[in-house]
Amino acid sequence: MWRRLAVPAGLFAAAAAAFAYVGTVDPNEPGHYPVCPLYRLTGLYCPGCGGLRSAHAFVHGDLLTALRDNAAGVAAYLAFAVLWTVWMVRTMRGRPARLDLGPAQLWTIGALLLVFTVVRNLPVGSWLRP
Repeated sequence: MWRRLAVPAGLFAAAAAAFAYVGTVDPNEPGHYPVCPLYRLTGLYCPGCGGLRSAHAFVHGDLLTALRDNAAGVAAYLAFAVLWTVWMVRTMRGRPARLDLGPAQLWTIGALLLVFTVVRNLPVGSWLRP
């Protein structure tokens, strides 16, 4: 059974290490991380802009700041946690972990990210900016 758990455990360790690093090295202080290339070139916020600040706040238990910095990122963190848990439980039970997203679901996720990106760059969506 332990061999089956190696991949989900390894992915969890990698994600935990990344969150630990971002939790330790504050992205709010300049010079630690590169600036988003899209923001640097155009002044527009991509769906990932504010993700590091969001992860930093999330690690420190400040959910409101995490949501303010990148609401889509917080949704992704929570989705990862749920999907990883399902994967781990299914793996421990000896069943394959399947995530069969069809074209409709993938287009929906893409459309939501596009709407999030457009809205956060409009004056009405300024509350979604990092």
